[in-house]
Amino acid sequence: VQLQASGGGLVQAGGSLRLSCAASGRTLSTYVMGWFRQAPGKEREFVALITRSGGIVYNEDSVKGRFTISRDNAKNTVDLQMDSLKPEDTAVYYCVAGRHYSTTYYRANGYDYWGQGTLVTVSS
Repeated sequence: VQLQASGGGLVQAGGSLRLSCAASGRTLSTYVMGWFRQAPGKEREFVALITRSGGIVYNEDSVKGRFTISRDNAKNTVDLQMDSLKPEDTAVYYCVAGRHYSTTYYRANGYDYWGQGTLVTVSS
Protein backbone atom coordinates (compact mmCIF):
# COMPACT_ATOMS: atom_id res chain seq x y z
CA VAL A 1 0.00 0.00 0.00
CA GLN A 2 1.31 3.43 -0.94
CA LEU A 3 -0.21 6.39 0.87
CA GLN A 4 -0.12 9.93 -0.47
CA ALA A 5 -1.18 12.73 1.86
CA SER A 6 -2.11 16.18 0.63
CA GLY A 7 -3.88 19.34 1.72
CA GLY A 8 -1.39 20.83 4.13
CA GLY A 9 -0.49 24.49 4.11
CA LEU A 10 -0.40 27.74 6.03
CA VAL A 11 -3.52 28.92 7.82
CA GLN A 12 -4.31 31.46 10.50
CA ALA A 13 -5.46 30.41 13.93
CA GLY A 14 -9.16 29.66 13.90
CA GLY A 15 -9.08 28.59 10.28
CA SER A 16 -9.66 25.24 8.65
CA LEU A 17 -7.82 22.77 6.46
CA ARG A 18 -8.80 19.44 4.98
CA LEU A 19 -6.16 16.77 4.60
CA SER A 20 -6.67 13.90 2.23
CA CYS A 21 -4.89 10.59 1.95
CA ALA A 22 -5.09 8.55 -1.23
CA ALA A 23 -4.01 4.94 -1.35
CA SER A 24 -2.72 2.90 -4.23
CA GLY A 25 -1.67 -0.67 -4.54
CA ARG A 26 -4.48 -2.11 -2.49
CA THR A 27 -7.95 -1.21 -1.40
CA LEU A 28 -8.19 0.66 1.89
CA SER A 29 -11.45 -0.93 2.91
CA THR A 30 -9.73 -3.74 4.80
CA TYR A 31 -7.43 -1.45 6.80
CA VAL A 32 -7.68 0.66 9.88
CA MET A 33 -6.79 4.17 8.72
CA GLY A 34 -5.52 7.05 10.75
CA TRP A 35 -3.49 10.19 11.15
CA PHE A 36 -0.47 10.99 13.27
CA ARG A 37 1.40 14.25 13.54
CA GLN A 38 4.86 15.35 14.55
CA ALA A 39 5.68 18.84 15.68
CA PRO A 40 9.27 20.12 15.60
CA GLY A 41 11.29 18.64 18.41
CA LYS A 42 8.46 16.39 19.57
CA GLU A 43 7.53 12.75 19.19
CA ARG A 44 4.89 11.56 16.78
CA GLU A 45 1.44 11.92 18.23
CA PHE A 46 -1.72 10.00 17.48
CA VAL A 47 -4.48 12.20 16.04
CA ALA A 48 -7.38 10.01 14.94
CA LEU A 49 -8.30 6.68 13.42
CA ILE A 50 -11.24 5.12 11.64
CA THR A 51 -11.83 1.39 11.54
CA ARG A 52 -13.03 -0.72 8.65
CA SER A 53 -16.57 -0.55 9.96
CA GLY A 54 -16.46 3.20 10.59
CA GLY A 55 -15.63 3.25 14.28
CA ILE A 56 -13.72 6.40 15.18
CA VAL A 57 -11.21 7.29 17.87
CA TYR A 58 -9.74 10.73 18.43
CA ASN A 59 -6.96 12.05 20.57
CA GLU A 60 -9.40 13.58 22.98
CA ASP A 61 -6.89 15.76 24.73
CA SER A 62 -5.76 17.62 21.66
CA VAL A 63 -8.23 17.41 18.76
CA LYS A 64 -11.61 16.07 19.75
CA GLY A 65 -14.40 18.43 18.82
CA ARG A 66 -12.26 20.21 16.24
CA PHE A 67 -11.10 17.46 13.87
CA THR A 68 -13.23 15.01 11.91
CA ILE A 69 -11.92 11.87 10.24
CA SER A 70 -13.78 10.15 7.43
CA ARG A 71 -13.16 7.53 4.81
CA ASP A 72 -14.48 6.73 1.37
CA ASN A 73 -13.73 3.12 0.57
CA ALA A 74 -15.01 3.47 -2.99
CA LYS A 75 -12.50 6.25 -3.67
CA ASN A 76 -9.79 4.66 -1.53
CA THR A 77 -9.32 7.83 0.48
CA VAL A 78 -9.35 8.96 4.09
CA ASP A 79 -9.73 12.61 5.03
CA LEU A 80 -9.09 14.73 8.09
CA GLN A 81 -11.17 17.89 8.38
CA MET A 82 -9.46 20.27 10.78
CA ASP A 83 -11.42 23.21 12.15
CA SER A 84 -10.67 25.85 14.78
CA LEU A 85 -6.98 25.32 14.20
CA LYS A 86 -4.52 26.44 16.85
CA PRO A 87 -0.80 27.25 16.58
CA GLU A 88 -0.11 24.10 18.58
CA ASP A 89 -1.61 22.07 15.72
CA THR A 90 1.44 22.99 13.63
CA ALA A 91 3.11 19.74 12.60
CA VAL A 92 3.78 17.35 9.79
CA TYR A 93 0.70 15.16 9.45
CA TYR A 94 1.06 11.53 8.42
CA CYS A 95 -1.55 9.20 7.03
CA VAL A 96 -1.25 5.63 8.30
CA ALA A 97 -2.78 2.25 7.58
CA GLY A 98 -2.89 -0.81 9.78
CA ARG A 99 -4.09 -4.33 9.15
CA HIS A 100 -5.72 -4.66 12.55
CA TYR A 101 -7.25 -2.47 15.22
CA SER A 102 -5.33 -2.58 18.48
CA THR A 103 -6.00 -1.19 21.91
CA THR A 104 -2.57 0.42 21.60
CA TYR A 105 -3.72 2.36 18.54
CA TYR A 106 -1.95 5.47 19.85
CA ARG A 107 1.46 3.92 19.28
CA ALA A 108 3.14 4.75 16.01
CA ASN A 109 4.70 1.31 15.68
CA GLY A 110 1.26 -0.30 15.44
CA TYR A 111 0.74 0.70 11.81
CA ASP A 112 2.02 -1.06 8.73
CA TYR A 113 2.12 1.75 6.21
CA TRP A 114 2.92 5.46 6.40
CA GLY A 115 2.48 8.27 3.93
CA GLN A 116 5.17 10.85 3.32
CA GLY A 117 3.61 13.56 5.45
CA THR A 118 2.10 16.94 4.73
CA LEU A 119 3.03 20.10 6.62
CA VAL A 120 0.39 22.11 8.43
CA THR A 121 1.41 25.49 9.78
CA VAL A 122 -0.98 27.52 11.91
CA SER A 123 -0.01 31.12 12.51
CA SER A 124 -1.14 33.07 15.55
